[in-house]
Amino acid sequence: MKSTQSPQCEAITALWSCNSIEKAKSYLGAIRGASQITISNYVGEAFISKTADSYIDSFEPKTGNLYCKVPLTSAQDVDAAISCAKDAFKTWSKTARAVRSRYLQRIASLIEENRELFAVWESIDQGKTLARARIEVDRAISNFSYFSTFILHEETKARMIDGVALTYEHRSPAGVFALISPWNMPLYLLTWKIAPCIAFGCTAVAKPSEVTSMSAFLLCEVLRQAELPSGVVNIVFGNGAVTGSALVKSQKIAGVSFTGGTATGIQIRKDTATDVYKHLSLELGGKNPTLVFDDVDLENAIATAAMAAFENQGEICLCGSRIYVQNTIYEQFVEKFTEYVSGNYQVGKTVGAIVSHPHFQKIVSYLELAKNENATFNLGSIPDKEPKAGYWMDPVILTNLSTDSAVVREEIFGPVVTIAPFTSEEQAIELANDNPNGLASVLLTKDGARMRRVGEQIEAGLVWVNCWLVRELGTPFGGMKNSGTGREGGEFSRDFFTVVRTLHIPSF
Repeated sequence: MKSTQSPQCEAITALWSCNSIEKAKSYLGAIRGASQITISNYVGEAFISKTADSYIDSFEPKTGNLYCKVPLTSAQDVDAAISCAKDAFKTWSKTARAVRSRYLQRIASLIEENRELFAVWESIDQGKTLARARIEVDRAISNFSYFSTFILHEETKARMIDGVALTYEHRSPAGVFALISPWNMPLYLLTWKIAPCIAFGCTAVAKPSEVTSMSAFLLCEVLRQAELPSGVVNIVFGNGAVTGSALVKSQKIAGVSFTGGTATGIQIRKDTATDVYKHLSLELGGKNPTLVFDDVDLENAIATAAMAAFENQGEICLCGSRIYVQNTIYEQFVEKFTEYVSGNYQVGKTVGAIVSHPHFQKIVSYLELAKNENATFNLGSIPDKEPKAGYWMDPVILTNLSTDSAVVREEIFGPVVTIAPFTSEEQAIELANDNPNGLASVLLTKDGARMRRVGEQIEAGLVWVNCWLVRELGTPFGGMKNSGTGREGGEFSRDFFTVVRTLHIPSF
């Protein structure tokens, strides 16, 4: 299809004025039944008004209503976006760091100026609470702010071969990157990829999840207002099978940064197996353990474990969905934990809606399995698979499940947690590591020696001790085992988005 370009977009103009939940609901009510919001690709500094021959329906999780149409971008149009990014790379890769830094600062400022706008539509699009959405918008701002200054203080290494030569490492931008982000934290995780990519002099074609495309669409307008040079960041929409596959397989792509499911990560590995030059960073699934020892302050431990289990409806890859409690406090913990969650994690207030109908049904299928395996439902129940007004689900706390159960072993990605006892440190470590995933973990104890002794044996890329979801953006982010490969953050992002050569200069 021949595309027409427009610097602005009718849908963006309408959305930009809806910067409160009241305005957004009024707008959605006015268009419901007559039309839907139609999202457009953003390529070469402009919106593409005729993006695709077909569209994907997107539904509002809190109501179940169709409200948005997302283009299914063809392989041909993906290639056009990649070519645009490749042309932009010639200039952007040579742009001074100070200049790149100012662009990132401008993007951060524009998101901050429109913080409530992004939070409102993130909440509507993903189902999360408005309070949770605001936190994630703030983190998106931090992504651009952090890398805008990081690149101004870059160091390199030099070595002497005595009397023979000076050697030093020189890094340069690697090229055009495919940036593919998931549906659970749409803006935050998309900007976690875009910010370092362009900071280190690369250009990008980004593809957000087709389930939650709205905040990426709004981000396009921020990039336009920031006057980021044409082609530096291009955003295309669509599913994985068509759009994502075309992006990953392109020979013009220097690397792929992907956050999402393990099955898709495996497919990306297959699709790039012969492209040995491609940089890969795959942040995949997690089935994360929370270990609770009997020396804890029980009140604080319960609050931390509950937050790690049920924040964002459990739809965070870092959630602690397997809780293991020392047997001496197990019964007390289960009783007080259930009471705390019941009082503090309430649907429609502190718990949002499940992101989509298919995902809602997936979670229900695990709850049905738990019932068939005679699990104890300490809190929550099995909802109807066909909800009538949005995809709402109460938190569920399960006990008395076998360690071999799929409910315990597989990532559910919802407001469901299992609790089981352990008797010793050795058994706690064994239970924590008894899973094919190894993304994150939570260790709750007052014993300083145990913090190191146990923490250093847990097979997870991130270990939180007496806290959860605390991050310094320079630390390596990524998992072990089936939770992925590669690390991003600070100098680890620099390593991913650049190539290094060593120069040898003779001393004579």
